[in-house]
Amino acid sequence: MFRLDGKVALVTGGTRGIGRSCSELLAQAGARVVMAYRGNAEAAQEAVAAIEAAGGQAEAVQLDVADGAAVDAVIKDVTKRLGGLDILVNNAGIARDQLLLRVKQDEIDQTFATNVAGAIYCAKAAIRPMMRAKAGRIINLSSVVGETGNPGQVVYSASKAALLGLTKTLAREYASRGITVNAVAPGYIDTDMTSSLSDEIKEGIVSSTPLGRVGRPEEVAAAVLFLASDEAGYVTGQTIRVNGGMYV
Repeated sequence: MFRLDGKVALVTGGTRGIGRSCSELLAQAGARVVMAYRGNAEAAQEAVAAIEAAGGQAEAVQLDVADGAAVDAVIKDVTKRLGGLDILVNNAGIARDQLLLRVKQDEIDQTFATNVAGAIYCAKAAIRPMMRAKAGRIINLSSVVGETGNPGQVVYSASKAALLGLTKTLAREYASRGITVNAVAPGYIDTDMTSSLSDEIKEGIVSSTPLGRVGRPEEVAAAVLFLASDEAGYVTGQTIRVNGGMYV
């Protein structure tokens, strides 16, 4: 089950954290994985090498998803070279955490340019080859705070909530073309993005999570793999919550 042999997958922000785990698991399932990264070429090549050493197929491409023209160019190139694009995982994201009265305009602009506009640009470019193939999977990485809100994360939570609206609308627009669009909403996951949190905050997170721990990136990747697979062919417009029971 959940095999992706012969499929081509693009994972944005695919060389670190949750994106790295998604890339590795999709490759293990047989997909050829293209990992898009913004700046750290060394980390990207290390991620490619790790997947290849495990017997998978992967490559890395530099891409700022906030640049719509660059997104179009990369997806056109991937589609031409690899014969199509079957799976898009919109994982790239940034967080600029501040209380509302301290938020600067450039923090708002940067967050929405990457987290929201970037996902839209990637989906728009990916849907073209998916429509030709009459099949495709788009998976958007949202967040528990996009559903619950969280003090100090007004911009980030708003951007992640926007991805849920994007997911539902695209699911309705392209279901007739054989394209499913779903979201995964992680809770607090042990990644670089959360490693800077204080011990006090981490203890508070654990105490508010019924399962009593933070999550692991591979647990989020497992939900992504399911949604990317043929077995999820009748699932669209949905959000899978991987949050330890923090929000139900």
